[in-house]
Amino acid sequence: MNFGPDYSTYTRLRCFDLYKLHSWGGGMTEYADGRNQESTSEAVNAYYSAALIGLAYGDAELVATASCLAAMEIKAAQMWWHVREEGKLYPQEFTAENRVVGLVWANKRETRLWFAPPEQRECRLGIHLLPLLPITEVLFADVEYARQLVNWTVPSLERGDVGDGWKGFAYALEALYDKGIALEKVRRLNEHDDGNSLSNMLWWIHSR
Repeated sequence: MNFGPDYSTYTRLRCFDLYKLHSWGGGMTEYADGRNQESTSEAVNAYYSAALIGLAYGDAELVATASCLAAMEIKAAQMWWHVREEGKLYPQEFTAENRVVGLVWANKRETRLWFAPPEQRECRLGIHLLPLLPITEVLFADVEYARQLVNWTVPSLERGDVGDGWKGFAYALEALYDKGIALEKVRRLNEHDDGNSLSNMLWWIHSR
């Protein structure tokens, strides 16, 4: 965000689109299908973190602006990226096969990610959850949707090439509705994704 009147080179809210009510992850790069965003949770984290900085410095304007942007980013993620079994937003064929959109573009939706094909569902879940923070429980306030997303992801976790870091994010969501089972699974993990840790996972599970 740019609150300084002397910094006219940058727009006030940088990559946040007040018309679409969410951020764009590739705002200045030209693509045939326009701008795009992959990780909704990272966008939420950016504004959540800005609000915390505002609290630390006593900057009421920063707290208010960042909190508002975080709230809108969350609502947009829940509408455009989270695909519920009973959802009517997307065609029936798409809804039947997907529980989360990979990339939202200005002109299309994709199931792939920049770094993973559509069938790697653990990556699709993880990229829209990481980093695991207190604000995550707001992003995934719909516990029934979290259950649907985990159940959709579980078959992918059986592949031999799936790292424990990605599994951990699925187990974190599972803790929203079955923290006992999630805790058992987390304790069997040998590693965690960058930015995550066993202590962070234990905090998350025991605070549900």
